[in-house]
Amino acid sequence: MKKFKSLLFAMFIILLNIDSQACTNFLVTKGASVDGSNFITYAADSHIRYGELYFTPAADWTPGSMRAIYDRGTNAIRGYVPQPAHTYQVVGYINENQVALGETTFGGRTELIDPKGLIDYGSLMFMALERSTSAREAIKIMADLVEEYGYGSDGETFSISDANEVWYMEIIGKGYNPVYDKKSNDTVNADKGAVWVAIRIPDGYVSGHANAARITNFPLRDGKKSITDKDWKKLYNQDVEVIYKHDIIDFAKRKKYFIGKDADFDFSAAFAPVDFSAARICDLRVWMMFNDVCDDMDQYWDYATGKNLDNPRMPLYVKPNRKISLDDMMYFMRNHFQNTELDKSQGAGAEPFGSPYRWTPLYWEYEGHEYFHERSTVTQQTGFSFIAQTRNWLPNEIGGIIWFGVDDTNSTVYTPFYCSISEVTEEFRQGNGNMITYSDNSAFWLFNRVAHFKYLFYNRVIGDIQKVQNELETSYQEQVKATDAKALSMIENSKEETIAFLTDFSSQAGQNTFRRWKELDNFLLVKYLDSNIKQEENGRFIDNGHGYPAKPKQAGYPDSWKKRIVEEM
Repeated sequence: MKKFKSLLFAMFIILLNIDSQACTNFLVTKGASVDGSNFITYAADSHIRYGELYFTPAADWTPGSMRAIYDRGTNAIRGYVPQPAHTYQVVGYINENQVALGETTFGGRTELIDPKGLIDYGSLMFMALERSTSAREAIKIMADLVEEYGYGSDGETFSISDANEVWYMEIIGKGYNPVYDKKSNDTVNADKGAVWVAIRIPDGYVSGHANAARITNFPLRDGKKSITDKDWKKLYNQDVEVIYKHDIIDFAKRKKYFIGKDADFDFSAAFAPVDFSAARICDLRVWMMFNDVCDDMDQYWDYATGKNLDNPRMPLYVKPNRKISLDDMMYFMRNHFQNTELDKSQGAGAEPFGSPYRWTPLYWEYEGHEYFHERSTVTQQTGFSFIAQTRNWLPNEIGGIIWFGVDDTNSTVYTPFYCSISEVTEEFRQGNGNMITYSDNSAFWLFNRVAHFKYLFYNRVIGDIQKVQNELETSYQEQVKATDAKALSMIENSKEETIAFLTDFSSQAGQNTFRRWKELDNFLLVKYLDSNIKQEENGRFIDNGHGYPAKPKQAGYPDSWKKRIVEEM
């Protein structure tokens, strides 16, 4: 049990970028998982992000075809880039080749954002998925795109996986350095592009990131295990474990972000120095996951809680003390510091009904002092989240699954959608409602209705929610086993029929999630109407024998809340 005295820490805080503290990713390699799957997770935390399952079919493009680049933050068109001859199908954040991507923003040095950079982090992800057949190829595609068109986002961390490998990549722009170009008779950016490092997570290990740059020192170019972008021809050499931009250290020295020997270069220290916020608000989420699977994380507690930033930083990856299951991945995504003294369901901030949620803003001021709420993986402003599962013993059509959920991870249902499906069921389909347009058959809006009931009476209703959540997720895992086997028996005879079968299964799963959650929504309204608690047994309400409900319970407030009321009288 980890100890810390206060849920709120009174201090003035210098922040690199408050708005960037969103999203959480966990990475698990096949050698660290129960069944040999690779897993990456992603929680898309945003106050404006709508929960829907994106779908882009494969396509062939004629010469001259262009792709619009949409800004991920505003949805405005930033510009256009040429399409390749062929693009692959993408379902959410996994493509038909079992390549999956997730991200978190770490911000870093704001002067390194290129205001004229065409490519932002969102378009970088989607184009990599549309064009790649492996995680390594996705890295090259992203590097080439920002090199050619410029990078116009904050510092980003990417989780990249395929059926065989899991990679961790951090990237940040090079700012805007205008010079006159005689050839074009125009001003160009002499520093167009980005600096970046990509590291393969060793098989048998796990990693994570949550809005703080975590790459520190890394092996420099040796031509075997560590290469730069000048060695792309060696990209598919399986001995290669590190790939980085060739001028990253020279650039850092020129900008005076780093002074010293090349061997001592530290990516995070140069481009996103750790402050209290990066540790306590960001890395602490990773610490919680690591602590759940490792025995020796106490040594990093003072760092992760921001008490002592001089303490050793957490390693980029750790070897777990057990094999990780899909259930574990779901649990990691539902962490609110439970089982520690930072448990958000305890203390004054959780009263009166034990809620692990804190309403924005994250940082707040009272009588001239600045305070903060704890930031856990669980947060109310999640638009959607997923667990991408990739499996190398199955054909791509069957091996790649995105376990997709909308809204808050604590009360979502991770529903399986195979990467080869030909369409997304309407309840999860892109365009069915949006953040300012309600839709009766949208999973996002339905899950938000239930979540808002939970926010009102958390410790009363969470058990009812988790009962149905567990029922659905357990049943889907069993159904996927049978579906895998059936699809595998079909695919040699007809790939088209197999895809139709997997599409039908995924659609039925999505429809079933919606239907069962609608039943739960109705059940909660009836059971907890007007703060009464109707008596029920196995989901059936008990009457008094004459058509009226049996006398409802009136739970009132906990003693801790009564005490506060009395003391404040």
